[in-house]
Amino acid sequence: MTNSALLTKSKALALEVIRLCNEVKSTKKETVLTNQLIRSGTSVGANIREAFYAHGKANFIAKLQIALKECAESEYWLELLIEGDYTEDKCVLAHCTEVKRMLIASINTAKNNLK
Repeated sequence: MTNSALLTKSKALALEVIRLCNEVKSTKKETVLTNQLIRSGTSVGANIREAFYAHGKANFIAKLQIALKECAESEYWLELLIEGDYTEDKCVLAHCTEVKRMLIASINTAKNNLK
């Protein structure tokens, strides 16, 4: 497996999401939002990892686009948890936004290299 900043940051994001969700569940007993966030937040890195084993450039881009969609969804759930006063931890949201920006840049680069 390649030593990719995107892989490293997305895995760290997944671990942060798991920690945050466990913390919220234990203190506020919120499960609907946290269950959704765990699914999407851990899916980001899984799809990025899949992209590195893609069958061609088009499949690579498609996997990164799925990761981007999952990242945007995670951002939404994090915003709801913060704005709903379930957590004050904005660091995870900032990390999610960083991964989203990296995904956008990676997709754009891959698309330009496809031409």
